[in-house]
Amino acid sequence: MPKMTDTRPPRTGADEKAVLVGFLDYLRRAIAAKVEGVPEPRVRTAGVPSGTNLLGLVKHLTKVERFYFLGENVDDWEATLRPEPHETVDGIVGEYREAVRRANDIIEACTDLGNPAPRSRARQSAPTMRWVLVHLIEETGRHAGHADILREQIDGAVGR
Repeated sequence: MPKMTDTRPPRTGADEKAVLVGFLDYLRRAIAAKVEGVPEPRVRTAGVPSGTNLLGLVKHLTKVERFYFLGENVDDWEATLRPEPHETVDGIVGEYREAVRRANDIIEACTDLGNPAPRSRARQSAPTMRWVLVHLIEETGRHAGHADILREQIDGAVGR
C-alpha cells in the first residue's frame, strides 16, 4: 500500500471547527487510501458474510457526505454499500473526493457550529453542524476500521 501523506489534526492553536475538520479529513484520507493498489475484482469482493467490501465503503461514505453536508436524499442506504459493475475505483474515489471538497466548502462557510446543517427532505429537523461533524468522524472512523481489516485480508497491508 502506498504511503500516504499523514497530516494529523491540529493539537494546539486551533478552534473547535478546525479540530473537528482536521480529524474528519484525517479519516477521509485514510479511507480513500485503503483502495489504492487493490486490483479488480478484490476491491469490490466481500470480505465478510455481510457483503462489506472496500469499494462499497467508499461509495457509502460518499452518500453519507452528500446527505449530511449537501442535503441530498438517499432512498436506499443498503444500496450505497454495493458498487455497480460499471462503477470504477477511480470513479468512486473521485466522487468521494468531490463530495468531501464540496462538504468542506459548506463547513468553511458555517460561522456557528450550533446552526443547523443542510438537510434533505427528511422528516426530522436538521441537526447542528457540530453534531454532523462529530457523527461523520464516528461514521468515517468506524468504516475506516472495517477497511483496515478488509485490506489486511486482501494483501496483508496494515495501518494508514
